[in-house]
Amino acid sequence: SPSTCPSSLIETDLPSGNAMEPLFPAPVSSWNASLAATWGGSDNETLAGQAAKAGARAVLVPVLYLLVCTVGLGGNALVIYVVLRHAKMKTVTNIYILNLAVADVLLLLGLPFLATQNAASFWPFGPFLCRLVMTLDGINQFTSVFCLMVMSVDRYLAVVHPLRSTRWRRPRVAKLASAAVWAFSLLMALPLPVFADIQEGWGTCNLSWPEPVGLWGAVFVIYTSVLGFFGPLLVICLCYLLIVLKVKAAGARAGCQRRRRSERKTTRMVVVVVAVFAGCWLPFFAVNLVNLAIALPEEPASAGLYFFVVILSYANSCANPILYGFLSDNFRQSFRKVLCLRKGYGTEDADAAEPRLNKTGQPREAPLPPSSPEAKSPVQTSRL
Repeated sequence: SPSTCPSSLIETDLPSGNAMEPLFPAPVSSWNASLAATWGGSDNETLAGQAAKAGARAVLVPVLYLLVCTVGLGGNALVIYVVLRHAKMKTVTNIYILNLAVADVLLLLGLPFLATQNAASFWPFGPFLCRLVMTLDGINQFTSVFCLMVMSVDRYLAVVHPLRSTRWRRPRVAKLASAAVWAFSLLMALPLPVFADIQEGWGTCNLSWPEPVGLWGAVFVIYTSVLGFFGPLLVICLCYLLIVLKVKAAGARAGCQRRRRSERKTTRMVVVVVAVFAGCWLPFFAVNLVNLAIALPEEPASAGLYFFVVILSYANSCANPILYGFLSDNFRQSFRKVLCLRKGYGTEDADAAEPRLNKTGQPREAPLPPSSPEAKSPVQTSRL
């Protein structure tokens, strides 16, 4: 899993141990070779069935990795192209989306290496690439959650403090905030290039902790869980709680119907992206934390569970472009034009509420909609 278990497998303890440890992936070869010792017995048919399951896993996991990699790279490359190519897409929210897409691309580039390790049962690429893949894995996992946190803070400012936040919600500030996110993510991921290496005896790329190994591993699990998931998620939840309270307190008031609709659409898109991220990553961190307190049994079901939560965490990187296409008219129309499915763009929706700068450096005013009786009536704002 990104930043913690790149090879996606739980490793058993040293040969004398029995409990599974998080963050210490077992090579497929050692998993297969230990079948007879771990689930030994005289039933040759049972052993053959277990070996067949392990062999099937060695094929299925790389295939799933490559499938996620292909879909994710294509979707995120499309997002990057659309935001960079079209000026109308360079809004504050989309700048954060751009950085999130770049992080996902760099994260997915390591999947072919991990798929090869799972299929070949060892790491054939040398120690340098081992450290590089592990480091990129960690940096971009941190970057993803920090980008979502900054996007949520931006949504809070846009909805709760729309006027006072105008000077801060600008593309230049968003770029500086994104640069700070990358720098902080690099700092958080420093243990990875230091301790990543090809493990002796296993031949796989993983984190090699000094003694006491168990303590270092436990500290790293807690470290990545708090700083790389639960802490940012708490900030995100707080932002949307304040947004909900603000919207409910505001009630119905007169205003620009188009602009409020745009704010709701942008907020809804960010909320869904955050919710999908949390749903994809929560099982992984939950399994690692549970495994600190209760050692998972060393059996195929436990390994299968861990395979699932790791692949689910990587699958989040290919889900975001799909969400943008469903939830943003601008992204949907831009995707269609790039893919030659339709010419032209739709009306601005999620991006209409974003501040854009004119030639003097001041935010441009959005054009007022045609006057009508409906435009002068109170607007319901109790829904996001």
